Amino acid sequence: MEVTDFTTDLPLAGGATLREARCRYAVWGRLNAARDNLILYPTRFGGTHEQNAFLIGPGMALDPERWCIVVPNMLGNGASSSPSNTTGFPMVTHADNIELQRRLLTDHFDDAPIALAVGWSMGAQQSYRWAAEEPHRVRRLLTVCGTARTTPHNRVFLEGVLAALSADPRYGSDEAPAAGLKAAGRVYAGWAYSQAWIKRAAYRESAYRETFGDFETLEDWLEGYWDKLFLARHAGDLTACARTWMTNDAADGGDLAETLGRITAKTLVMTAATDLYFTPADCREEAAMIPGAEYRDIETDWGHMCGSGQSKSDAAVINRAIAELLAEPVTHDTAQSAD
Repeated sequence: MEVTDFTTDLPLAGGATLREARCRYAVWGRLNAARDNLILYPTRFGGTHEQNAFLIGPGMALDPERWCIVVPNMLGNGASSSPSNTTGFPMVTHADNIELQRRLLTDHFDDAPIALAVGWSMGAQQSYRWAAEEPHRVRRLLTVCGTARTTPHNRVFLEGVLAALSADPRYGSDEAPAAGLKAAGRVYAGWAYSQAWIKRAAYRESAYRETFGDFETLEDWLEGYWDKLFLARHAGDLTACARTWMTNDAADGGDLAETLGRITAKTLVMTAATDLYFTPADCREEAAMIPGAEYRDIETDWGHMCGSGQSKSDAAVINRAIAELLAEPVTHDTAQSAD
């Protein structure tokens, strides 16, 4: 893996310009001579390229010996330009993320076609937008636990996170709003995993404990996992990413069915049967707007977190789905049909 910064002055969808906008990106593998092995794998809320690595490696569907896997860090996530490293960081949207990534691929990857755009959560949102904006370029699309347009119910969840965060009087100051960060984490805790997962106290399972520590009680888990997780985050970065998520809309207020109907990529849409905010009903509805798209439930009680890599069995399901999709032939004529 190589990690590099790409920098450009970026005109934003809102009208301002983000000077010296930085996209930190990781690359596994190399672009081949045919330029037909590029994978685009954007990051998710609260994660960087490091959290995407669980699906990449020898013998996996995303094998760097076969594929050139590019993982661009989303604006606001703390690795690329963000409130934590940029004075006066403006409001950004996925339109801005995609434009920054487009410039990166033009300058560093010879404008290669995208063999697969894949992502989980906010990574899925960016992948949807790529496939809709550049149907001539994106050959395959796999979205995991994400939607092309943020639903009203999803926004209510995010409003709760931001309300908890901003209630701390230190929010917006130079001092970290510790109480607000902990409160935001507690709100998130009730949504990320399913009711069944928490009811069976899955945080006690050995695989989970090996990674995150020993949690015997619910309070142990809330303090040892969620408080620790959110206290390590930057309030401004959380706010920026949450606002990007709130405004996520591949159609930019227009007809979503028409926008998704432009997608020509071979498409697989997946979400957890127990995801509380990217629900099967919402994901199935969007999949039906994409010509030829397939929808699948991931049968798991891990809820939204099925796509995080924490569940080895769910990661294996996603890995198999990627392998399946990459094995599907895509002709140049099909991918160019929207030109």
